[in-house]
Amino acid sequence: MIQKSSGSGRRILTYPAIHPCDSISPSTLLNSLIDLGGDICSYKSKVFSVNQRNARETFRQIANLLLFLQEIRDTTPDLPHPVILSFSELHLTFQKIRCLLEDCTSDGTRAWMLVNSDRAANQFRIVIRGLATGLDVFPLSTVDMSNEAKDLVELIIRQARKASFEPDPDDKKAVKDLMRILNHFEEGIAPDPIEIRRILDYLGIHKWSSCNKEVKFLDSEIGTEFSNGENITKLELLCSLMGFMSYCRCVIFDTVDFESQHLNGQCSNISKDLKGINVDDLKCPISLEMMSDPVTLSSGHTYDRCSILKWFRSGNATCPKTGEKLTSTELVPNLVLKGMIQQYYAENGIPVVVSRGKNRDISRTVMAGSSAGEGAMKMLAGFLINKLVNGSREEMNKAAFEIRVLTKTSIFNRSCLVESGTIPHLLKLLLSEDSNTQENSIAALLNLSKHSKGKCVIVENEGLDLIVHVLRKGLKIEAQQHAAATLFYLASDEENRVLIGENPEAIPGLVELVKNENHHCKRNALVAIFGLLVHPENHWRVLASGVVPLLLNLLRDSEREDLVTDSLAILATLAEKIDGTVAILRRGALQLLVGILNTSTSRTGKEYCVSMLLALCVNGGLDVVARLVKIPSLMGSLYSQLSEGTSRASKKASAIIKILHQFYENNSSSASVTPVLPREQFVHVW
Repeated sequence: MIQKSSGSGRRILTYPAIHPCDSISPSTLLNSLIDLGGDICSYKSKVFSVNQRNARETFRQIANLLLFLQEIRDTTPDLPHPVILSFSELHLTFQKIRCLLEDCTSDGTRAWMLVNSDRAANQFRIVIRGLATGLDVFPLSTVDMSNEAKDLVELIIRQARKASFEPDPDDKKAVKDLMRILNHFEEGIAPDPIEIRRILDYLGIHKWSSCNKEVKFLDSEIGTEFSNGENITKLELLCSLMGFMSYCRCVIFDTVDFESQHLNGQCSNISKDLKGINVDDLKCPISLEMMSDPVTLSSGHTYDRCSILKWFRSGNATCPKTGEKLTSTELVPNLVLKGMIQQYYAENGIPVVVSRGKNRDISRTVMAGSSAGEGAMKMLAGFLINKLVNGSREEMNKAAFEIRVLTKTSIFNRSCLVESGTIPHLLKLLLSEDSNTQENSIAALLNLSKHSKGKCVIVENEGLDLIVHVLRKGLKIEAQQHAAATLFYLASDEENRVLIGENPEAIPGLVELVKNENHHCKRNALVAIFGLLVHPENHWRVLASGVVPLLLNLLRDSEREDLVTDSLAILATLAEKIDGTVAILRRGALQLLVGILNTSTSRTGKEYCVSMLLALCVNGGLDVVARLVKIPSLMGSLYSQLSEGTSRASKKASAIIKILHQFYENNSSSASVTPVLPREQFVHVW
């Protein structure tokens, strides 16, 4: 009956509640109410950043009500059925009270709760009135209880109706101070650090990690609001708070205490969150496929958004899993489950299918979202440059780390930091003897290389040689990994592809990184090599680096589908020229490629297989075709691509089938050729 709201993934300031089922017994419902009331009272020991007075009054009311409920349980073992209506209303109200208390004590949401303190106060008023409503319908005359208990019920009802739940005066003052600082950002005036600290102290934000939680929450809310696109005022306020908290994180807190961040080269182990999780729990009960956007219904069950919306559009108003009639069709994003699904993908090397929804499109970050957010970021850029130029070694490292964090997903932040001139200073730090500083600097440059002007600035400041230096001699493998990824983004420009290819250390360095055991190193190096092959002159350079036998071994040994697909992409590109075909055939790759085509579950991987086989047939001549004709399993896989493969795979599979049929027809009298299919089954597809 009782479900912890923490972990349900409900959005802040939403109060989903599940109505008890009609068939529940009065005693079971009463026990659940008492347990839920005890759970509510446990919040007394937590820190309330806002609405402290309203929370205290709520605890007092709940404590009185629990005395009443406990007396009923002790004195009336056989409760009459009419009490269910009252208990059900109280149970719904208790659920909402618990959600409200959770919001007021939650880490990471304190700034947002502060600016919404009046809304929270109003919700306190609503839920306490709900207690009075639930008690109003309680059949006192049918339950044997003391006069004191009856008097207590009447007292609770009177107090619940009379209680005044207003925003706390201290909350109002803190909101006023916060809005004044946001106005300073809009006007380009640097706020007083003492005033900022006063607000942070009031909210109980005393560490970098606490401030970072606020930033992450606000970023998530901005994404959700952007996808809804309805409340522009709310979106602007969220963006302003995001700018304020980002500024605080960088300027106010000198030390990064977050154990899983990269300031000191530490890494988190996300797989521990997935221990004990059944993969079926990550799948939608309707589609039976992994959920991309899990949402929870009022019944408490979770479905993929697209699947449940189809269910509703079909005229259904029930929970698909239980058949229960829904009290509301509101969909609450299950953010916790969504995070676990993303972790599962990351841990298992599964590519994430990105939705076209706006909330997943970082193009929303092209603009700051508000004048205050823009002003805060511009001031912050100046602060960080000063630290890069004039700071101590520790301050330089932290500044590089903050730039790395700020530019991870925000296009506006990238633009602002590129325009402010951070790139030349970050490039200098690539020669640092401190491994963490070097790693944070190259990671920051990786993010900035995704910006069109950032690419130009890096190259203009002779950054290519420095990045290749990190690729070859980076102090940490993570730095080398980021260097490879940076080269990939730089190589999206034709001129840069030429320059990178002409650097004698670049392609050999990438090939060397493919040999590393680290999955991310391999992946970054592979995609960078593939990007460089767009320039024809890099073809022979990649071949000369000895990449072909390395990739063929990877195809034989790797269990990661993404690495196999990336390797196939490079080999298919190399096979388009005769020297590439020769290098691949010398390593006896035909049987291996057919085996991958037969067993791979990746449509993209199959497409590259088919492309490579076609190139080998065209460039390798009749000898290659003769060997392919003798592989019995090939034709079935090719035919499956005609209907199941991508459009390009289908066309190329059709071309191979025609080549194989023509070869057999031309050599049908030869006893050395074993037909792939009986002659009467041959199909001319062109």
